[in-house]
Amino acid sequence: MVQTDVLTMALVGCGNIARAHWRGIRNHAPRIKVTAVVDPNVDNAASMSERTGAAAYSSLSQALSEGSFDAVDLMLPHDLHEEAAIEAFGAGKHVLLEKPMAPDLASCERILEAAEVANTVFMVAEQAQYWPDIKRARDLIDAGQIGEVVTARACFYDPLPVNVTKDGGVPWRFSLSRAGGGICIDGGAHWIRPLRMLLGEVSEVIAAMGNHIPNMEGESWVRALMLFDSEVTASFEALLSGGVVGPTEDFRITGTSGEIVIEHGRNGRLILFNEGESEGVTVMDAFQGKVDSYGFELNDFSRAVLDSKTLAAPPEHSLGELRTALAMYRSVESRNWEKVW
Repeated sequence: MVQTDVLTMALVGCGNIARAHWRGIRNHAPRIKVTAVVDPNVDNAASMSERTGAAAYSSLSQALSEGSFDAVDLMLPHDLHEEAAIEAFGAGKHVLLEKPMAPDLASCERILEAAEVANTVFMVAEQAQYWPDIKRARDLIDAGQIGEVVTARACFYDPLPVNVTKDGGVPWRFSLSRAGGGICIDGGAHWIRPLRMLLGEVSEVIAAMGNHIPNMEGESWVRALMLFDSEVTASFEALLSGGVVGPTEDFRITGTSGEIVIEHGRNGRLILFNEGESEGVTVMDAFQGKVDSYGFELNDFSRAVLDSKTLAAPPEHSLGELRTALAMYRSVESRNWEKVW
């Protein structure tokens, strides 16, 4: 482990997610110092270099050879995860890798093997693990505030990327070979993780999905049922939309004596309904914590490196979201329930 109070880090991939990570570092991960930024796009690298004051490099290989840092934050297209992670482990670096670990299980196994050989800290970045509203909902369930959980609903509606609607560009996420799938394997994972946190492990899924977005090779919408080991069944809805959609909620957890509703959007709240609060009581804001969660996860990573703290979730845990998405894809082909594990 690094014997210092500061973790030096390279941001690898300087797109939109890198800006979210940088905000998180500035606001909630004070022990991380960004000393390198990496992107083959010169403009992207220069822009992030200006934001962070870090040296810019055009490739991870160049950064590993010429730069000075103890850890990498890999924010790359899914098909590049395996190569970049293994290269970083080979250089003895601690690795924070954006979800999914990789687009297929074989790649994940190779990454995990490299991490074991390197014996450095490895974390898969899933910010939903740190969403305060989900943690509070878990506390309310554990306290018996809604009785025994009967069922739940997760709803993930995402707007079409700006570069698709404005200049006609096609994001790498629209390519099956790059992303490994569509909305399920990508943004939908942020809704599957909270369901696992609230209800336990997913056992089986059955799904229907399709595509209504031009130039997108993977699914742009999905409707699925998930059966958990706890015998609770939840519905999962995901939609990538280029149009206007009405108000909805992120999650609804229904129990024998009440409900927890987590609203969507900037004014979203976590609301508790039960016998004592039949009209519903606002427990907390549900938006700001989601914004801050990038910083919470980066802080957790830094503490794992600097203080030997146990991560909130080990990297293997992220296989749950990937396996659930892959089971959904199999279900569409078989038109049957499919096992996740």
